[in-house]
Amino acid sequence: MWRRTEELTMQSYIERFLADLKNRKRYADNTIAAYRNDLHQFMDYVTQSQISDWSSMNKQDLVGFQLYLRGAHKEYAASTLARKLACVRSFCHYLASSGLLAQDPAEGLDSPHVERPTPRTLTSDEVSQLLQLPGTSQSSKGRRDRAILELLYATGMRVSELTALDVSDVNLSTGTVRCGGRTSQRTLSLGYNATQALRDYLEQARAQMINSPEQKALFVNHRGERLSRQGLWLVIKGYVKHLGLDESITPHTLRHSAAAHRLSGGANLAEVQRLLGHASPTSTQVYARLARAAKAEDSDPTYAAH
Repeated sequence: MWRRTEELTMQSYIERFLADLKNRKRYADNTIAAYRNDLHQFMDYVTQSQISDWSSMNKQDLVGFQLYLRGAHKEYAASTLARKLACVRSFCHYLASSGLLAQDPAEGLDSPHVERPTPRTLTSDEVSQLLQLPGTSQSSKGRRDRAILELLYATGMRVSELTALDVSDVNLSTGTVRCGGRTSQRTLSLGYNATQALRDYLEQARAQMINSPEQKALFVNHRGERLSRQGLWLVIKGYVKHLGLDESITPHTLRHSAAAHRLSGGANLAEVQRLLGHASPTSTQVYARLARAAKAEDSDPTYAAH
């Protein structure tokens, strides 16, 4: 059985590893939280398995953890299982590269195959309905929501990127917006519709919504504070429900739709990869499978580029 000091030592190395992911590799806070949970689960497994010395872990111990997850947690989706194992592999790589393990027990360990699901996308008609709905209200909230939806569809940016935007990130005179973290920062074209919606929001609504003149956030909630990811999710869900669309539609669906519609409209994979901020083209290729179907269904697949 592990000694308490062994457990504390592993905990300290987990925190060092997570700090490295956050500070050097710029992993998102949500990813860090998920990895912390995964590694604590792994530490519990090692403790319960009576592995006397964690620094002598071998490949069989990691295979045992994989079998444990499959047997004790049948509710885990394949993608969840793959993430947990990838996290443990990365942790072992870190320990070995730091000299804390003599050998990397994860070296050569196979990853479980996960079929990437085909993303749900909207037709151009559904997108048009969604974008037009907030415009039926001249309230500050309606102007804000129209700007949010137009921006999401025109740029394909992530929800976390949109909620992190400051007013200074938008340049209406050039029709561009700067978004993303250090590893995915990019400047994207807004297009006419998103530029006009943002101009209307900034000139007619935002000043009435902010809680302080010093507020930097581009989009704020009803309290005048930065709009959260959850708040944005609720905004989208409200309009989706009003239109009677599939309730599985999320803010990320607009990102999927922007990518698929651009490919359908003739954009190449490299252009869409840059738009989405994908580090690898592999992440973008899933949208190529949707392009022909989206083109057949949509009456105006190039809307996002207008």
